[in-house]
Amino acid sequence: MIKYIRLVITILAFLPLANVVMAQSTATTSSPYSKYGLGTLNQDALPETRAMGGIGTAINKLGFYNYINSANPASYSYIGLTTIDIGLFNNSVTLSQNGVPSQTNSNFRLSHVSFGIPVSKRSALSFGLKPYTELGYNYTQTKSNLGSGLPSDTNAVNYIYSGDGGLSKAYLGYGFGLGKHIAFGANASYIFGNLQQFRSVEIPNLYGNLNTRIEQSNSVSGLAYDAGTQITFDFKGKKDRPGDPPSRHLTFGYSANLSSQLRTQNKYVITQYQKNFATGDENNAADSVVNNQTSGAKIKLPLIHHFGISFQNDGKFLVGADYSIGNWSQLTIAGVNQGLQNTQTFNVGGQFTPNANSINSYLAAVDYRLGFNYEKTYVQINGTNINQKAITFGFGFPLAPSVGQISFYKLNISAEIGERGTLSNNLIRERFYNFHLGFLLNDKWFRRYKFD
Repeated sequence: MIKYIRLVITILAFLPLANVVMAQSTATTSSPYSKYGLGTLNQDALPETRAMGGIGTAINKLGFYNYINSANPASYSYIGLTTIDIGLFNNSVTLSQNGVPSQTNSNFRLSHVSFGIPVSKRSALSFGLKPYTELGYNYTQTKSNLGSGLPSDTNAVNYIYSGDGGLSKAYLGYGFGLGKHIAFGANASYIFGNLQQFRSVEIPNLYGNLNTRIEQSNSVSGLAYDAGTQITFDFKGKKDRPGDPPSRHLTFGYSANLSSQLRTQNKYVITQYQKNFATGDENNAADSVVNNQTSGAKIKLPLIHHFGISFQNDGKFLVGADYSIGNWSQLTIAGVNQGLQNTQTFNVGGQFTPNANSINSYLAAVDYRLGFNYEKTYVQINGTNINQKAITFGFGFPLAPSVGQISFYKLNISAEIGERGTLSNNLIRERFYNFHLGFLLNDKWFRRYKFD
């Protein structure tokens, strides 16, 4: 009875956290490049693997700890303990452009809530909530002489661009092993949220002028699916004793985000308004020139492939690499192709643990992680690819287990230092610092007692 009470309490505790993410309406990013497509895509990785460059397609366990890896649901088959992972995220980004002063913004939010529950010796369920995309920007371009750009001291035109919102993903997945070496899994995800973008044209020095604003928004909801497989080859280490299970594992992984269709309520509104430029106050919209709303529109998500390889020596080290390609040139919203390009991502990284069973030295039991990633994003402006690259690192700090050695804890910290974009062709370069904090619990909830 106690195990079922624990499960109910856990799910009830999860619901308020879910509401926090669902209620997010303010931007959690400050990137002008998030205006394209569905916003900035969020990497499907927890702090443990983010610190290793974001690898994950061929990972199922990290050392002796159970790990929830929704990037490849086949990995759920290796979850042998009830596993909970909850985390926070902080981002700081500095925007630079030639001839314009730099600007720095910071954001903070809940990053993920994930659960893994074993069903049998070689299968498990997982469910959770994560951000899927993030939309947030606000910048102004000014052109002189009524927007012509010709030299003039009056009648400058301000073009103001802003966006806000994002999409979240609630998922439910199942993974199972087929024999000792092959595993399969799949996720069903409910993607939901709001994307709002505004374009305003204002002429501060023209008295009595009506300014114009275009609002384009999408209220999104719908199901998406992904599936994966892993093949693991086990090897005996030189120090393995007779009868011990193999301590070295070579894993190949593949997963795919399947092409799916989401529903969207699309709104396109053009309004005119007056503004007091001395105070910044706006009057109510004088009228709506255009007001189009479509409730039956669709967003067609593309097919994305992920390939991975990893090699692990239990309790010692892990190294791996991933390659992903996404057909984002096929993304359409309300039947309109978004003019994006296909993405490519490379991830490499690993972790090293001097002595996972160390008693005399705590630092020897800490996981040390390092990695690198490079992404050709789906944004291309004036023939220039907007690429992203980052160096990642982090630590896994084991905490004291519970009495009776039935609960195990770890605090995972990761950091990403990188940049997106370029100063060439009068574009914007973003230099970002991401910080992730995660709390991992492994617990023997579902076990049989000899005496009750």
